Amino acid sequence: MIPPEANAAFVYHMEDVSAVYTRPLDPKRPLVCLDEISKQLIGEVRPPLPPRPGDVAREDCEYVRNGVANIFAVCEPLLGSRAFTVTDRRTKIDWAHLIKDLIDVRHPDAEKIVLVMDQLNTHHPSSLYEAFAPAEAQRLANKLEIHHTPKHGSWLNIAEIELSVLSRQCLDRHIPDVVTLTQEVQALQQRRDALGRKVNWRFTTEDARIKLNRLYPSIDP
Repeated sequence: MIPPEANAAFVYHMEDVSAVYTRPLDPKRPLVCLDEISKQLIGEVRPPLPPRPGDVAREDCEYVRNGVANIFAVCEPLLGSRAFTVTDRRTKIDWAHLIKDLIDVRHPDAEKIVLVMDQLNTHHPSSLYEAFAPAEAQRLANKLEIHHTPKHGSWLNIAEIELSVLSRQCLDRHIPDVVTLTQEVQALQQRRDALGRKVNWRFTTEDARIKLNRLYPSIDP
């Protein structure tokens, strides 16, 4: 997506997220990047023919649409870990339950979770109040230190890198149902975790001020 030129809101969020990525690892304040992607579920009308010596696998051109599923990606770049969660939808309620799991199951001892995500309308602490009682929603909200990527700048979210890998290595084929989709994304997750794959993020605020200078408002002397 092409970001707007001379946009103070864009550069504020860009520099804010860039600064977060330079922080050292702190178990009490883990860095978590969150994003999601949709996957069209496709069933086969006729079973595919498996590959044989001298012959590639073959699929019939006719297929059945089985709806759309959502995949949440929770990426921890400093630890080299990620978690994919498949849901039927990506509503405020789905996001709220994902956050509760992140706080109470994945990081129960953290003082704060430093959370990077885009500005989708579901990505807001108010969503917690639509899923839980006020006291519980407030408890969860107080555990979050939220940093939003700019509008038209979701490429600054490291979770998008994990979703790109997922799309290329797992989602680029027909998957018929949520059960199969869950099995496939968990298999990829376990494989990448076992390899300890990390993200070497090199784009800094200094880079932005030089390479993306056109995005910064002009200041009169």
